[in-house]
Amino acid sequence: MTTLHAINRWVPLGVPVIAAVVLVLAWGTKPGIGVAIVLAIVLIAAILAAVHHAEVIAHRVGEPFGSLILAVSVTIIEVGLIVSLSAGGDEHAATLARDTVFSAFMITTTGIVGLAILIGAFKFGTVRFNSEGSGAALATLSTLAVLCLVLPDFTEASGPRFSPMQLTFAAIASLLLYVLFVITQTISHRTFFLPVTESGSAPAADEEAEEHGDPPSLAATLTSLVLLLVALVAVVGLAKVESPSIEGGVVALGLPESVVGVIIALVILLPEGISAVRAAQRNRIQTSLNLGLGSAMASIGLTIPAVAVASIWMPQQLVLGLGETQIVLLLLSIVVSILTVVPGRATKLQGGVHLVIFAAFLFLSVSP
Repeated sequence: MTTLHAINRWVPLGVPVIAAVVLVLAWGTKPGIGVAIVLAIVLIAAILAAVHHAEVIAHRVGEPFGSLILAVSVTIIEVGLIVSLSAGGDEHAATLARDTVFSAFMITTTGIVGLAILIGAFKFGTVRFNSEGSGAALATLSTLAVLCLVLPDFTEASGPRFSPMQLTFAAIASLLLYVLFVITQTISHRTFFLPVTESGSAPAADEEAEEHGDPPSLAATLTSLVLLLVALVAVVGLAKVESPSIEGGVVALGLPESVVGVIIALVILLPEGISAVRAAQRNRIQTSLNLGLGSAMASIGLTIPAVAVASIWMPQQLVLGLGETQIVLLLLSIVVSILTVVPGRATKLQGGVHLVIFAAFLFLSVSP
């Protein structure tokens, strides 16, 4: 048991360093199939390590700051992957940001939220959360999604694109909305985003301490901060090295190019999903919703401004407008999410409905 404890302690510390070393050795090479598989394993391990260290920092600062840190960390990874993969300048680079952001929206609002509700409902019957906080998050997220992913299809610009001035407005508006939400979540109305008990109130401080244990020391938190930064750099770099293998695999299987965006979103949101499921198993559905909706919001609110700036150096004009099928799925997800969030409680049925929409998204991604 002592050996197992030592392994569990040292693996998260060693993985970011190992990933950084592997990145240095692999940078500038064209890996074959065997090497690409090894790099993919290291990449996933680095992502899991990054989220582990984000969770350590989150435990130190508490909710809802913890969910915010985790969401922003994952979004940094997402932005880095999009920019690095788009640097190639091929035709698909123009739509990669749209495909990844839309995939992140669907994965979080239907996949992560649905799975968390279903697991929590199976274990506790009816799960409860704060509709005021979740409703505010959903309202902001819906505005961002429609503004950035639907509106481009209905402007007078050529194709599903914003003009430079329109893109600038969308980027600034997205960033301002996200900052305003963060202020609401962490300062002005923090209690709206705290987990609730069966009675609908926030859990007591001693209950939270018993649930999660003592917070990490300052030294452990600073160590995790450094290793988090190392892991994030390694993830972005390894993804850049792996990008030809990912795109080649998608083409070889005869899948649509948009599947690349789905794969990116699935990989970077896997740890987020794990954290949300763990919270649901502790009857902390509010934390699960903070993670799911917060990640989707950060994905749009931070990624769109970042790629808008990066598009200045991209040879292809940025395409953000969704197709008709994607718009239907997005609007259906928004409507169902509203009906789930408003009552402040949910059952297995709501979780199942979200997951069916998620399954439809995956199916239509590979078979449009």
